[in-house]
Amino acid sequence: MTLVRRFVFLLCVACVVFGGCTRKSSGPPSSAVVAGSDPPVATSARFTTVRVDVRTNRLEVFLRDEKGSPFKRFDDLANWLSGRNQHLDFAMNAGMYKTDFSPVGLFVQDGHEISPLNVAGGTGNFFLKPNGVFFVSAAGPRIVETTEYPALAHGVRLATQSGPLLVRNGVINPAFDASSTSRLIRNGVGISKDTIVFVISEQPINFYEFAVFFRDELQCRDALYLDGVVSSLYSVSLKRDDARADLGPIIGVVR
Repeated sequence: MTLVRRFVFLLCVACVVFGGCTRKSSGPPSSAVVAGSDPPVATSARFTTVRVDVRTNRLEVFLRDEKGSPFKRFDDLANWLSGRNQHLDFAMNAGMYKTDFSPVGLFVQDGHEISPLNVAGGTGNFFLKPNGVFFVSAAGPRIVETTEYPALAHGVRLATQSGPLLVRNGVINPAFDASSTSRLIRNGVGISKDTIVFVISEQPINFYEFAVFFRDELQCRDALYLDGVVSSLYSVSLKRDDARADLGPIIGVVR
């Protein structure tokens, strides 16, 4: 039985609200797998998982509108797309950002590099090595260490850099401590064969627990941390529209 099918049998509980997070919803998210035009979605007591196949779904990244104003909120992005006869099915914050909402690291949109690769050292989660890049090219989706990306950059359609890497080649980041008391709502992205798996935790977790979930439950050999505290999810299927904080880079499925 696949992971998504197993999720159908799990008891879905209401998301606990942390740190001033608000969610616009007509009820708790359903635990059923959702098909159709939306990406397949599954929820559990601890995680919400969205699987995206880029062969059948249009995955895009967003930062600013044509006037240069950052979108910041899912509602603003959805309204902007609606004015262009497009519909936002799913969205998630897509990496760390500066006070002006610009990306800390690499950001590629529609094949154009908006922000360059950041190979500098520093403090904070982004610089916890190894960090990495999630990208989609004609060959499909990949997650690689930051130092590997330049050799693979040709033909990349979209990309976002973040850190730390949670799992690389099936190995959990050795910097993680299983007993760490640093627990937050967190979100990340993994690759399972040809499928992209986006995950947000519904309870505070540490890095090690997050990495184990990607590796052991989702069978992702590679996974990248996107952020914590601001971690947010938009899903038409789940009737969910998190408004935890103003956001920088956003990734989403559009039709």
